[in-house]
This record gives sequence, structure tokens and C-alpha cells, in this order.
Amino acid sequence: MSINMHDDIKKAVEILRLGGVILYPTDTIWGLGCDATNKEAIDRIYRIKQRSDSKSMLVLIDNPSKLAGYIDEVPGIAWDLIEVSEKPLTIIYPGAKNLPANLVASDGSIGIRVTNEEFSRNLCQRFRMPLVSTSANISGRLAPGNFSEIDPEIIEQVDYVVQYRQDDLSKSAPSGIIKLGVGGEVTVIRE
Repeated sequence: MSINMHDDIKKAVEILRLGGVILYPTDTIWGLGCDATNKEAIDRIYRIKQRSDSKSMLVLIDNPSKLAGYIDEVPGIAWDLIEVSEKPLTIIYPGAKNLPANLVASDGSIGIRVTNEEFSRNLCQRFRMPLVSTSANISGRLAPGNFSEIDPEIIEQVDYVVQYRQDDLSKSAPSGIIKLGVGGEVTVIRE
């Protein structure tokens, strides 16, 4: 028996508040997630993915107004990019703040995406904290296009697996990635 989205979000939030790791659908592919301000939970995701913590992960938020809480200064162009982007867009910002060092890249930057997808947006709103979002795969292996492609080894290691959208077999794609430099430089990393 499937639970509804509201109950799924409620359970996921309970787990996140306890410092747990969840497997959840995002505006792109299925992701591993945790409280982006919880160093231990972030370390656990690196272990699950068998990934070096020198490769930073991105953060999901539900509203662009929350950007200022996690980066020193929001470059003006970021607002335009967010507004005109027709597909999910991760922007790497310089000057991360209020986030654990193990989430921030060695150059002090952080990737943040404002999600507009119903489940992940509502999850962020209910949790009231930024969420780590990283593909639900072992490092070096292909990212799963949908829930059915997620390695059982990943599923076994999380504290909660969201039921919503598990039966959606459409192929998802990762977000576009743009890096903004301190001097306003714009670098397209992935279209």
C-alpha cells in the first residue's frame, strides 16, 4: 500500500531532523539527501556513495530568497539565470557560508539549486533547512534515470526511502550547472 505525498514528506522530515539520510525524488534524478547543515549526515552520504569528500555536493532550497543565508553575496546575474531557466539549474556560487566545511568545495564555493518540483520543494518547505542533493549512485557508476535503476546497495544504507514516484519509469536527467566567479565570470559546466 502506497502512502500519499504528504505522509511521505512528514516521515522524511522526521528522519532528516534526526540526522538521517533519505533517498528521494528531486526536480532531476533520484537523490540521496540529508540536512545540509549536519556535518555527520553529510559524511555519511560520502561513505554511502564511496566518494571522496573533496568532491562537494549540491544543496537544494525551495525559494531563491534563501540564497543569502548560504552565500556571502548573491551575484546579480544569478537572479536572472534563476528566472529565465526553463529546466533545473544548479548554480555554483563563490563565498559559501553557514554550511559545514565538508559540503563546501576547496575554493569556498557551493552549488545550490532552487527546486520547483512538487515533492522536493514541499520537502524543503516543511524541513525549513537546505537539503543535500546528490545522485543516488556509488561514485563512478552511472546515475540512475529512475527509481528502478538505483543500486540495492544504496537503498539498504539509507534511513528512509520515499515512496512517492517510485513507479515513475520516465528517464530523468541531471541539472544544468553554471559556475559564477567572484568577478562576475560565468562558466557553463553542464548544459
